[in-house]
Amino acid sequence: MENRISRRKFEKEPVTDQEKGKIIFLINELNEASDLAIEFLEDGSNAFQKLRKSYGLFTNVRSVILMKGKKDLKDLKEKVGYYGEDLVLAITDLGLGTCWVGGTFDKDELIVDDSEELVCVILVGKVAAPSLTEKMIRLATHRKIKSMEERIISDQPLPQWVQNGMKAVLLAPSAKNTQKAMFKYESNILSARIVDDYSMDLIDLGIAKKHFEIGAGGKFEFGNSGVFHLS
Repeated sequence: MENRISRRKFEKEPVTDQEKGKIIFLINELNEASDLAIEFLEDGSNAFQKLRKSYGLFTNVRSVILMKGKKDLKDLKEKVGYYGEDLVLAITDLGLGTCWVGGTFDKDELIVDDSEELVCVILVGKVAAPSLTEKMIRLATHRKIKSMEERIISDQPLPQWVQNGMKAVLLAPSAKNTQKAMFKYESNILSARIVDDYSMDLIDLGIAKKHFEIGAGGKFEFGNSGVFHLS
């Protein structure tokens, strides 16, 4: 988790067949576990070439992961965030760069089934040292990381497992770095929720829950205000 940062500039060299194979294997496993329809697209660059609002934000986009699922799938957006972050962390371990992208791409260039909703995409590629543009965007969007006390409400001192989970949450990405997902630990019950007044909020909730699970060890229920069960 500590090694994951959003990357917007990629090398021209595409991912190797071996890397592609590992990513597709991971996607198949996650689709089976989640009922999502995540798809690896070897060349999704067209979705980033025409849209004015993506101009200059990304360089050498090629491989794109379509984060999608059936429109009627319960907790679709949260599952996209939860399982997508699993994928992002695994791809980071392969030495590749990734970036969650919610709106700055042309959805019309990406073909999905009429029964499915394309929630967002994840860019994947080989990366070098962060570019000046990446550094500037990171400075502009990454305001001060909120403290643990700002992210959790509790009626008692936090046990170590909750602290471990929250430390991992502080490393979780969020749209525009808003860090809106909130946790509550009361009467020995831990839950997580988000206001959900922005299109990416439920995705961010899923990402935050995944990070908490990694840090604490256990499993969250899906849904806003879903409860955590310690292993």
